Amino acid sequence: LLKKTSACQIASTASPAEHLRQSLQQGAEVSVKELDCLLILLAEKKRKMEQEEAETNMEILLDFFQRLKQQKQEELNEVQADLRYIKEDISTVEHRRGELSRERERYSMKLRMLFDDPTATSISHATANNTNIGSAAFMHGGQGGLMSGKLLQKRSEMKVQSSSQGMPKRTHLCGSDSQVLPAPSGLTIARKRRVLAQFDDLQECYLQKRRDVTRQLRKQFDSGFRKERDGNSISREGYHAGLQEFQSVLTTFTRYSRLRVIAELRHGDLFHNANIVSSIEFDRDDELFATAGVSRRIKVFEFAAVVNEPADVHCPVVEMPTRSKLSCLSWNKYIKSHIASSDYEGIVTVWDVNTCQGIMEYEEHEKRAWSVDFSRTEPTMLVSGSDDGKVKIWCTRQETSVLNMDMKANICCVKYNPGSSNYVAVGSADHNIHYYDLRNISEPLYVFSGHRKAVSYVKFISTTELASASTDSTLRLWDVKDNCHNLMKMNNTIILCIA
Repeated sequence: LLKKTSACQIASTASPAEHLRQSLQQGAEVSVKELDCLLILLAEKKRKMEQEEAETNMEILLDFFQRLKQQKQEELNEVQADLRYIKEDISTVEHRRGELSRERERYSMKLRMLFDDPTATSISHATANNTNIGSAAFMHGGQGGLMSGKLLQKRSEMKVQSSSQGMPKRTHLCGSDSQVLPAPSGLTIARKRRVLAQFDDLQECYLQKRRDVTRQLRKQFDSGFRKERDGNSISREGYHAGLQEFQSVLTTFTRYSRLRVIAELRHGDLFHNANIVSSIEFDRDDELFATAGVSRRIKVFEFAAVVNEPADVHCPVVEMPTRSKLSCLSWNKYIKSHIASSDYEGIVTVWDVNTCQGIMEYEEHEKRAWSVDFSRTEPTMLVSGSDDGKVKIWCTRQETSVLNMDMKANICCVKYNPGSSNYVAVGSADHNIHYYDLRNISEPLYVFSGHRKAVSYVKFISTTELASASTDSTLRLWDVKDNCHNLMKMNNTIILCIA
């Protein structure tokens, strides 16, 4: 019975080929003619299947090449557009460079005309040929004639002095107005080297800005509004917005080559061996700055006194003891005397510097709080982040947090957007920067990815630009408006803070 049941099940699920095979194995009588027909059918079936398989393979291969061609064509179009931008900007910069050269030449000509005044020569000839008239004029003119003589003597001295020092001379090339430019100075060469060291990143920055301008113009054109080429789109030098922005970036990037110490603050004392400074923050007017760290003290100094008074030891104007090691400080941007701190026990405290007392204390974080920041636009609001993975929004009018976000990762830094208290940037140990709109915290507005290690610090450069630092030894600059970034790489240095 079991064998019959098993055979029935196999028969019901077997394929036609399996049925045929079983029939032949069981000795079913089949003529030669029938076998020939079966062989022809099987051969035809095999041919059709092979053809369909080949056609499918060709279709897949063709689709791959078409997609590859489209991708490369888009890349080619982008490269051609980039080359067009570059050629336009080269022409613009060369034109502007020529204008500056001509302005320098005109200035040199004015100096030469001042030193080689032809009126002075004509006066000297006139006085030599007509001594009687000259003498009468000198005697009659009195003080005026004496002043003219002094003026001629002064010009003569200036001419001799200029010839001894060497005036700039113009050199013509083949009769054209082109001018031999001075040899680049050591400072110029050093600035060019800095550009070459970050060439790939600066290239990406330039192309991104130029593409953004083109994209905006295309949107205006598609919407039926064509912006005229006036002073709003082209600068006085003839620069487009993208070129002007990049020139500002490049100038700022190459302007400084080193930092010079103008004052040194010795933070140690006799009673505290561990004096690591975790935070330095300036008040709203940049008159005071506060320091805090593992010494369990908030010290407030006058900036002018530290910089201008050459003292070996600078005493703080205010010193407030705390019960735990401190990780971060943030001055209130409106109430000058208020400063917030976060500590190793997860406590966020708002202090009054005038009374040296804490006025609010929040103890909701379960682990070390790494960062705290007052809102620039709403002085009663502040944000904090902790190792417990929580970002909390506080109001100084309430004793509990008004908003709580669980990031599922250690929070290293938090910052309000300086233009709005609705936006917060959060750097975390998951290597990302999460940019939130606090009106909808179900998901971040943007997640900026690129760092390879924990994001140790974030700081807004403007309302649309966010700088981030990471323990992967890189600084990155993000555009929170367009969700893009430019990269600046440091030299194997762990970055914990951005000033």
